[in-house]
Amino acid sequence: MIINMIYIIIPTYNEAENISKLVEKIFLLDLEIKVLIIDDNSPDGTGEMADRLADKYNIEVLHRSGKMGIGSAYIQGFKKALLDQAEYIMEMDADFSHDPNDIPKLVAAAKEGYDLIIGSRRIKGGDIVGWGFLRRFMSRGAMDFSRVILGLKTKDVTAGFRCYRKSMIAKLPLDKINSSGYSFQEELVWLTERLQGKIKEVPVIFNDRAKGKSKLSYKEIFKFFYIVIKLRFTSIKKYYE
Repeated sequence: MIINMIYIIIPTYNEAENISKLVEKIFLLDLEIKVLIIDDNSPDGTGEMADRLADKYNIEVLHRSGKMGIGSAYIQGFKKALLDQAEYIMEMDADFSHDPNDIPKLVAAAKEGYDLIIGSRRIKGGDIVGWGFLRRFMSRGAMDFSRVILGLKTKDVTAGFRCYRKSMIAKLPLDKINSSGYSFQEELVWLTERLQGKIKEVPVIFNDRAKGKSKLSYKEIFKFFYIVIKLRFTSIKKYYE
C-alpha cells in the first residue's frame, strides 16, 4: 500500500483526442499517483486507448456498458478508491479544462486538513477561458440560484476539479446520492457543508475544451435545477435512514 496515495478518477466518453496527453502530463508530476479511468463504452476507442496506457502507467481502467452518467462514475470510483485505501481522492475531467499542473496545490490544501478542496473559477485568481458572454451568464445564474436556494457558502458549486480526503468520502452516503449527471457536484457540496466538512476553494484557470464535444445537454441543465429544488426540501437525515 502506498501511504498518502493520490487517486485521480477520470470519467471518459469519446476522449480519444485528449486522454493520452492528459495521462502523460499527470505522470510527469513528482507525486505518488494512481489514475482510475472509467469509460462508458466510448465509440471512438477511448477505452481501448486507456487499456494501452495502463501497460505503461499506474492506471486502472473500468469499462462500463454505456453512458451511465458522470455522477454514477464518480460514485463507483469513490468506492474503489476507499477499497484501495487512497488518502486523497480527486475528480478530474479528461478534456484539459483542468490543468494537471494544478493537482499539487489541491493536494497541498488537503494535507493542511481540509476535507474538500475545490479548484475554483469563482474566487480571486480563478477564471474561465474560452466561454462567451451567454455561457458565462447562464453558468453564473445557475450557481447563484443554487447558492441562494440551498444557503451554500461555497462559491463554485459546480466545479468538477476537486480533491477529497478519504475520511470525508467515507462519511458520504454514496448509495443515497440522487444525481447521476452534472448536478452530482452540487449535491456533494451540499452534503459536505451539511456534514460540517471543511471546504477550501483554490483558484484555477478553467479552459474550455479544445478538442472533442461538450457532454452538457439541456436534459442535464434541467436536472441541475430539479436537484436544487429537491435538496431545498430534503433533510440530510433522510440520507442516513
